[in-house]
Amino acid sequence: MIEYTSTRNADIRVRSGKAILDGQAQGGGLYVPADIDAIKADWRSIIKKDFRGMAKDVWNIFFDDYGEEKIDELVEASYKDKFAAADITPLVKTGDAWVLELWHGPTSAFKDVALSALPNLMSAARSMNGFTDDIMILTATSGDTGSAAIQGFRDVPGTGIIVFYPHGGVSDTQRLQMVTPDSSNVTACAIRGNFDDAQTGVKKLFREIPQPAAGVSLSSANSINIGRLVPQIVYYFSAYGQLVKSGVIAEGDRIDFVVPTGNFGDIMAGWYALKMGLPVGRLVCASNKNDVLTEFLNTGHYDRKREFYKTTSPSMDILVSSNLERLLWYICGPEHTVQYMKQLEETGEYQITDNELFEMQKVFTGVFASDDEGAAAIKEVFDAEHYLMDTHTSIAWACMEKYRSGDAPAGTVPFGSDAKEAVVLSTASPYKFSAAVLRALGEELTGSDEGNMKKVREITGAEVPAGLAGILSKPVIHKDVIDIPDMKDYVIEKCTK
Repeated sequence: MIEYTSTRNADIRVRSGKAILDGQAQGGGLYVPADIDAIKADWRSIIKKDFRGMAKDVWNIFFDDYGEEKIDELVEASYKDKFAAADITPLVKTGDAWVLELWHGPTSAFKDVALSALPNLMSAARSMNGFTDDIMILTATSGDTGSAAIQGFRDVPGTGIIVFYPHGGVSDTQRLQMVTPDSSNVTACAIRGNFDDAQTGVKKLFREIPQPAAGVSLSSANSINIGRLVPQIVYYFSAYGQLVKSGVIAEGDRIDFVVPTGNFGDIMAGWYALKMGLPVGRLVCASNKNDVLTEFLNTGHYDRKREFYKTTSPSMDILVSSNLERLLWYICGPEHTVQYMKQLEETGEYQITDNELFEMQKVFTGVFASDDEGAAAIKEVFDAEHYLMDTHTSIAWACMEKYRSGDAPAGTVPFGSDAKEAVVLSTASPYKFSAAVLRALGEELTGSDEGNMKKVREITGAEVPAGLAGILSKPVIHKDVIDIPDMKDYVIEKCTK
């Protein structure tokens, strides 16, 4: 039996359904499996299945209170006929590495894998727990979570969703995916600030107004919700299984994963896969110019008191990586985690011990790449392999190349020292960032996102995902732009309508 506790209160013990409904634990902590050994799995059996079969096995471990019959039903409802790729997350050979394409879902971003699942998990949890309140999902997004969450929760009975995104801090295509849906239970609102401002504001609202109106309770679709994070574990097994089935590696060979990340959720899913038993070599945390995680993983010093940069990989423009708190809890222990989170809130920084850092560095390596390095990777890979990457995947590729060449922080383990292959996680379609992709290819912009998409298609031959093809011609429904201090009143107003 899996029990979940809070990273900030060891007295809290709940089952997965309650953890998913809450989103965030009382007092601001995140839910984590209390006994990491309880998630050990027969990974050899899991990798022999197709994606949905793997999902059922993983979900049954983490969400055991749902029961196998219900899990089977929920997995089928989440993934049947929703993804353009038969494998859900296909693995593509590119040069001397592999690219795991996570963006074949409804909104062309990796978030679809989890956010096609979370609404179904949450609806079932309501019944299991006798929960009668309507649920208002509050989500902060740096670009992709918002559109995927809207797509997942739109028109779900008993549920509403408010997405806060940084005004001017997402690509135009990302913005249009959020502001054009006309479902009555959906709201997208820009905030004058960056993603960290939005995320901090949302977390504060969970503490201040967990029930913002009579008969309405808050929950989250961000990866602070364990129901968002667990489905992402599956594609690590899928990548490994595809390599074994194709004869590239043998069972037991280690492979490295290079993960473009800002909020640490996607790479934390890889760490859980490792703890389940999957032969993961190293988890390379790839950052853009906002390289707070690179500094932390190489020095143990976390410092959000630094300049915030808007980059061409906006979904990684984050200085407060929420999911890192989960790793701290396992590596540093509950007492130190509470201490570090308090220091981060009060002073904007904290320093873990040398021993704690050593334990993290057994698995994780932090590397960062600039916009220019990411752009160079787009052009170099396309010219050499005729494979087109988006601006986040290209950051990961550039970090992988830095690591392989030895141009990485001192003291890191050489890339591939005990790994047979490297897998780069590709988190979005290049068409979500068509202007930056065109510039990287050395081409002139057309003056509109629609024109840029067409030009990318003409130059590269890469197909435009169906979900993006008509987005630019849809009318804008959601036009609100507010200041950070107004988020509370905004949510209360939306919940009392």
